[in-house]
Amino acid sequence: MLPRRSRLTLPTIARWVRFNGSSHTAAPTRQPEPEAPALLTEEDFSSTVVHGRSLYPPLYHPRIHSVPVAQLQFRAYHHQFLELYMHFVGHAAAALGIPISRPVYLPTQRSLWTVPRGPFVHKKSQENFERKVHKRAIKAWDADPEVVDRWVRYITRHAMPGVGLRVTQWKRAPPNIGQRMVDAAVGQTRLGSSADNIKVLAKKIVEQEL
Repeated sequence: MLPRRSRLTLPTIARWVRFNGSSHTAAPTRQPEPEAPALLTEEDFSSTVVHGRSLYPPLYHPRIHSVPVAQLQFRAYHHQFLELYMHFVGHAAAALGIPISRPVYLPTQRSLWTVPRGPFVHKKSQENFERKVHKRAIKAWDADPEVVDRWVRYITRHAMPGVGLRVTQWKRAPPNIGQRMVDAAVGQTRLGSSADNIKVLAKKIVEQEL
């Protein structure tokens, strides 16, 4: 410690630092390097208890095949409710392992109205009203249709009041769908021709019996 009665000058402080730092301090020990944290899967991360997880941004899974499966559009008059609901939708997609895009800001729709305050002599006294519709969009890729359906049902069940949602889904067709459609059309044509023959035969039988 510095002496109380000594005058604190720059040379005194330098000698005190040199004295205490050279002879009375031990050599610093080398700390072991911290190990690299293990990569947590989404199942492990979802099963752990993390207090205040909803305060953090959601986890965005990387795209692998870039095959679009759904597109969500949100509309609301108050952007605070819109941002909160999109935050919830992002966390739900991260928990299900669905790769989604970050929120895309669409153009805000603005409407203006001018209404007279009163009729006749109060015509010149008018009032203006304005309405803004905030829009956002999210796109999802590389997910199973059943998982996407479950995600849409979950976010629809817990929808935010005052926020509109429109979902557009794309589902992959099974292989050889064209050949199957051709075979079905040929089968219906054959069935229709046989039905016509049966009708003609039944009409001949009725005429003979009568």
